[in-house]
Amino acid sequence: MSDAQQRIDELVKSNRVVLFMKGTSQFPQCGFSGRAIQILKACQVGDLKTVNVLEDDGVRQGIKAYSDWPTIPQLYVNGEFVGGSDIMTEMYQAGELQTVLGAPA
Repeated sequence: MSDAQQRIDELVKSNRVVLFMKGTSQFPQCGFSGRAIQILKACQVGDLKTVNVLEDDGVRQGIKAYSDWPTIPQLYVNGEFVGGSDIMTEMYQAGELQTVLGAPA
């Protein structure tokens, strides 16, 4: 496992909710990351850890290999990969994401 993947593994396992995204929660730098943040805010996630992949190319490439998922953003809850923006949107609309996050429905 590379250094970047070890850092990713530690982040995923030491935080309940982690979003690997482009930009920050205050300033998302792509529409998909912005949508992911809006969904998590709507779910009232208070313990969200965001990781700006644009600040570290090792993490940007490493997260794709770590999850075997080609796109960013990527959401992890309780150490488990949930999905990207489209999956988050579908799960949110179905009420499933709120259950996974333990958020008020």
